[in-house]
Amino acid sequence: MSLGAALVCAGAAAWLMSGWHSGTRRAQLLLAGGGVVGTGPPGRQRLADGLRRVRGRLRAEWWALAAGLVLGLLGASVMPVVAGAAGVPLLRRARLAREGRRARERQADAVIALCGALAGEVRAGRQPGEALLTAARDTGGLGETQAAVLAAARFGGDVPEALTVAARQPGADGLRGLAACWRVAVDQGAGLATGLDRLDGALRSERDQRAELRAQLAGARATAVMLAGLPALGLLLGAALGADPLRVLLHTGAGLGCLLAGGVLEAVGVWWVLRIVRRAETA
Repeated sequence: MSLGAALVCAGAAAWLMSGWHSGTRRAQLLLAGGGVVGTGPPGRQRLADGLRRVRGRLRAEWWALAAGLVLGLLGASVMPVVAGAAGVPLLRRARLAREGRRARERQADAVIALCGALAGEVRAGRQPGEALLTAARDTGGLGETQAAVLAAARFGGDVPEALTVAARQPGADGLRGLAACWRVAVDQGAGLATGLDRLDGALRSERDQRAELRAQLAGARATAVMLAGLPALGLLLGAALGADPLRVLLHTGAGLGCLLAGGVLEAVGVWWVLRIVRRAETA
């Protein structure tokens, strides 16, 4: 019964993540010309819409709770469920950190594109304010503060100050260099295009260095992933050998002690590897 319940939970989770084969059904309807996409029995359609909304709200971290439920059913213990629930906020924090890093990288790429486009517009003969308006619309490199910077450029405001404020966004540090180039060009009459070319080259070089460092740290990250997956591999090997590892770990004193010690060592090992990676990235 426990195995059957676990299979039912796994099947339900896979069903939610697959979206009830909605894409295949829509393609068949479109290619066959058999009706309008999304039509069907009202009850079934409402159920499908409800499941789709639930699936849209689910995040990857909830798989930890699902895995805990499955292991709890298989091992007839509440401990895996508690561990899975405790892992949800940790995985959510990791996911948000990863999404934040990707957002910073996208913003940094947009700033580089803005500098290159602005240099091209200025070299083509446009005035700096007009060139900034065109380049910002084409690249979106100013982020959420684009309206304020464009207003300053259009109505004769303090563009360097607006760019300095825009540089406070995550990943938009390059706008400080753009503000400095703009200030020097306006105050001392220096060539704005030349400064923008140098700034663009410096930002691209910095991005390439970060990419190279990330490639060099890929081995350490792979080690952390391997350490995180070793316990699951051990459980699978034990089950394949007929040792019933879940019963031993969850229902015997020696097993509980091994589980506690192994969990602590596993957490320390993963934390240590990630700490090494973070220190290398910071340096």
